[in-house]
Amino acid sequence: MYDALRPLLFKMSPEGSHDLALDLIGAAGRLGLTGLGRRPGRLPVQVMGLEFPNPVGLAAGLDKNGAAIDGFAGLGFGFVEIGTVTPRPQPGNPKPRLFRLEQADAIINRMGFNNAGVDALIDRVKAARFQGVLGINIGKNASTPVERAVDDYLIGLDRVYAHASYITVNVSSPNTPGLRSLQFGDALKSLLEALRQRQEDLAVQHGRRVPIAIKIAPDMTDEEIVLTAQAIRDAGMDAIIATNTTLGREGVENLPYAAEAGGLSGAPVREKSTHVVRVLAGELGGRLPIIAAGGILSGEDAAEKIAAGASLVQLYSGFIYRGPALIREAVDAIAAARR
Repeated sequence: MYDALRPLLFKMSPEGSHDLALDLIGAAGRLGLTGLGRRPGRLPVQVMGLEFPNPVGLAAGLDKNGAAIDGFAGLGFGFVEIGTVTPRPQPGNPKPRLFRLEQADAIINRMGFNNAGVDALIDRVKAARFQGVLGINIGKNASTPVERAVDDYLIGLDRVYAHASYITVNVSSPNTPGLRSLQFGDALKSLLEALRQRQEDLAVQHGRRVPIAIKIAPDMTDEEIVLTAQAIRDAGMDAIIATNTTLGREGVENLPYAAEAGGLSGAPVREKSTHVVRVLAGELGGRLPIIAAGGILSGEDAAEKIAAGASLVQLYSGFIYRGPALIREAVDAIAAARR
């Protein structure tokens, strides 16, 4: 079905087709129609103290407001991550802000955390029927100064804690000015310390401990990756998601839209993201799980991330280019690699 729909969707503007696809997936979820195709088999894995029916999830960014949770779950994802959500609603950056580089199976976006705010997202989560693993990705509002970013993250953590299986802290989007500075040095340590303390308080309050994952960028030196990994591990966080989009343009330099500002995702970021996973795995030695995202366009790409040291993978651009068939293909490839 997706093979028939894709040419029509790709004739529309990227953001217009995204909104339409999200509406269709959401409607299919409400009508119980998403499970009509061949779903992936079970390939259970335990990560962060949670059991995932398979290791292939939906990355944050496709469903910022939790509008299609049941629809995405019905396609066979082992877990669904929604957001990034901010404490207050915000429109994001001016349009156009989303660009397809079809020749490279790539996307550039500078959306800027456009979302309806955390309260609207929680309403959607409450209305969903999904009982599986749900991640909620939190960020800071663009209007909040970087030096007060921790306030926004704590608000987000407080609000989503009761509704999430795990929570992702996004400090790596390239589209909110200054955000990436939170990945390093004292700024990172202060943020992680505050998150850990609030996590402990909320665990007592709610009677359960919700894991926290930190999502990092691919645009770091190996030394920076190691230092960031050490800080995240030492702070007692529960996982690292590697990676967000890249500011680099390797592999797309001469293509239309390559000069547009924003983060590049899709096939061109695959090797860079996999390298980050390998460096993290070498430093962490299995003491902290890695969730890999970036450039997964085939089952082979997904298995490569697992071989590099990841426990789970997430799809974003690959899902846009390949559709739901990629979920099953990725699960099958990971299962074959295990045998």
